[in-house]
Amino acid sequence: LQFLSRRNPLTSFVGGQFLPAVQDRPVTENISPSTGRVLCSFQTATQYDIQQAVESAKHGLSLWSRFSSTERGRVLRRAGELLRDPRTAEEFQHLEVSDVGKPLTEARDVDVPSASEAFEYFGGLASSLHGAFYSDLHLSPHSDPQTILQRPQNHSFAYTRREPLGVCGSIGAWNYPLQIASWKAAPALAAGNAVVYKPSELTPLTALRLAQVLMEAGLPPGVFNVVLGKADVGQWLIQDPDISKVSFTGSVPTGQAVMRAAALNLSKVTLELGGKSPLLIFGDTDVDTAVSVALAANFFTQGEVCTNATRVFVEEKLYSSFLHRCLHRVRSGAFRVGNPFDLSTNVGALISRAHLESVERKVESAVKDGASLVFGGKRVVPENPEIAGGFYFEPAILADCEDHMDVVKDEVFGPVMSVLKFKTEEEAIVRANATRFGLAAGVVTKDLRRAHRVVAGLNAGVCWINTYGVTPVQIPFGGFKSSGLGKENGREALDDYTRLKSVFVEMHDTEPSF
Repeated sequence: LQFLSRRNPLTSFVGGQFLPAVQDRPVTENISPSTGRVLCSFQTATQYDIQQAVESAKHGLSLWSRFSSTERGRVLRRAGELLRDPRTAEEFQHLEVSDVGKPLTEARDVDVPSASEAFEYFGGLASSLHGAFYSDLHLSPHSDPQTILQRPQNHSFAYTRREPLGVCGSIGAWNYPLQIASWKAAPALAAGNAVVYKPSELTPLTALRLAQVLMEAGLPPGVFNVVLGKADVGQWLIQDPDISKVSFTGSVPTGQAVMRAAALNLSKVTLELGGKSPLLIFGDTDVDTAVSVALAANFFTQGEVCTNATRVFVEEKLYSSFLHRCLHRVRSGAFRVGNPFDLSTNVGALISRAHLESVERKVESAVKDGASLVFGGKRVVPENPEIAGGFYFEPAILADCEDHMDVVKDEVFGPVMSVLKFKTEEEAIVRANATRFGLAAGVVTKDLRRAHRVVAGLNAGVCWINTYGVTPVQIPFGGFKSSGLGKENGREALDDYTRLKSVFVEMHDTEPSF
């Protein structure tokens, strides 16, 4: 990977260039999930570096504001085109797989195309930002009905302006580094803002490379900056008084801390947090279709997906058939755990050794609580010595689960599917909603009237019917309750990256009030 071979250690990207490495400053090692070995190292940003990045963003904002909305859109669409270039796309795919451990096929078919589409879509929307016009207003404070007919004809008016917020501070998660960076950067930049972005310390690579691509596309220096580090770096960024908007993707506890910190400056906040999503499978469903949806809803990206439907509720009359067909599918080789660069692999490595151990403990705890481990749930050590030190885990299927179990209530964020049974539609909805989360949900049924009825009753921000996990950039994405605030993607995302100014224009002499 040429990007890594040219820079060691990696440093933050500020003002259109990488900061110089500082001698004797400690470095953080970035471990490859697929090998367990050091992939690269980076120097953590200091508080001074954060201040420098924000100042750079303020300067970049002054340059970016000289671009018309059409010109801004052209730059973003160019970035999308560059991400589609075969050589550039392949580079991003390999960086993402090396950093995250997910299968190459996922990075190729989902992550990189999704990033490209975000810049193309919001590049197209940039010139559509507009306000509203209000005519025939009488702006005088006097409104005596007896004098209305004596007033001159009214030509006063008002209008609104949709304006950028300023400098946005964004913090990403480690499971979809490129996609998340793009989902946050594209609408922010389309609206005319500048961005200081902090990727997860576990996956810093593609955000840095994205900064270079944006520069190549024509983005002025300082408009998109990347700062590296752990939680303290994120805290410094959020608390900077010049940050007008904070966008965060990650866990609920960290999201709560982000919101508290942002409150000091009353910054606008968008939070995309965790989930414990339900999938409701009704008895009229084709069982093979149900199995396909359930497996896709649980084991994509090794289960490290916030929207994953890890609570699979199956109607009682279909429960046995569902488990039988599900086990037949996975015992026949549906899961191919191993080297993520092998195109036949569909389950890669978990993000870290600590996370692997956490998932392992949660499966063991579920069995102690009474769940039946009917498949998987153990570590995998590949025969290939090059990847034998990686963090591999065989997907686990837990049957006979109950609502009170920790594995059903708490987010595992790994390849663990909990299967529960229900009797009635009403019961399924009540139990599906009995969680502090509200990110996503799914319904599988042949009865579309039932499907729409059930979706209307589910307390979740994103719902799927007879499929799962599809997230086109044109559709708003975001959860309810403890799963977050605000929306990413869709036209609605631009509302969260702009402010609305009202302007009143009096076309007559102002009447004296005093």
